[in-house]
Amino acid sequence: MNTRTQHPRKTMRAITQLRYGGTEVLSLAEVETPVTGDDEVLIRLGAVGVSAGDILLMHGEPRMVRLAFGLRRPRQPTIGRDVAGVVAAVGAQVTRFRVGDAVYAESNQGGYAEFAAVQERFVALRPTTVDAVHASAVPVSGTTALQGLRLAGVAPGQHVLVNGASGGVGGFAVQLAKAMGAEVTGVCRAAKADHVRAIGADHVIDHTSEDFTAGGGRYAVIFDLVADHPLGRLRRSLTRHGTLLVAAGKGGKVFGPVGRIIRASTMSLFVSQRLRPLAARRNGGDLAELTRRIDAGEVVPVVDKVFPLERAAEAITRLESGQVRGKVVITV
Repeated sequence: MNTRTQHPRKTMRAITQLRYGGTEVLSLAEVETPVTGDDEVLIRLGAVGVSAGDILLMHGEPRMVRLAFGLRRPRQPTIGRDVAGVVAAVGAQVTRFRVGDAVYAESNQGGYAEFAAVQERFVALRPTTVDAVHASAVPVSGTTALQGLRLAGVAPGQHVLVNGASGGVGGFAVQLAKAMGAEVTGVCRAAKADHVRAIGADHVIDHTSEDFTAGGGRYAVIFDLVADHPLGRLRRSLTRHGTLLVAAGKGGKVFGPVGRIIRASTMSLFVSQRLRPLAARRNGGDLAELTRRIDAGEVVPVVDKVFPLERAAEAITRLESGQVRGKVVITV
């Protein structure tokens, strides 16, 4: 493999896990710096966002995920996907980036570390209006929200409901739906209502005191990030040809949300409404679109709290607490 610059050093600090479990399986270790492939960009990380997917991989639950990530122990010992930093080296085939560029990406090699090597097609220039900490809040949550609203075909004047509006994906969904010209209702806890209004929601429903599926509201799109209502009840809150985005689900420890996804897909075949499971994918083009929207002021990444790398376990505990507004971020 040929890179245009040499790696700064052969080893780096990273948070590793050698088995599945709670935060007790995480430890700070010295590991080998990733080798940069010909089509890869080596990023010296400044920050990494903490996401629900990190928690899923840490626990290895639902257990079906272990088929892809390791049956007995994680194949990749470092978690973390939302990365932001500066290009440290580029592979021989990389043409769009050079050393020193401020970038961000969704990594699949583990972002709780000092360096991450990411394929060029999944990397984008960072917004010029935010720092690495706020940029690291964007990749997974921002692209998930963008791809979901695009799948639903959100159009100006439609009424969109976001169930779980105060979290990472939900916060971006509220802002992007508003930027697309929709009227937006956010569902969250009462304590987070001010935050959801501040990011642009026209209406806020406190899920602890009001069931939005029991009222008379009808929505062109429901972006469900919580999965706390049966599919039938959610359908009754849709317009005749509305779209339900199924982006979450609890289920059992083995199969997780698979049952809900199958039910939604099957039901969609027999009704006028669209029930669409959302499987967001890494996409550098979508990140570039988010960069444009952030620099235009349409979207503002919201950071709840920042932790240093050695306190990664506390960052995950913070996300698991359910008290987060926006994203939790780890600085490197």
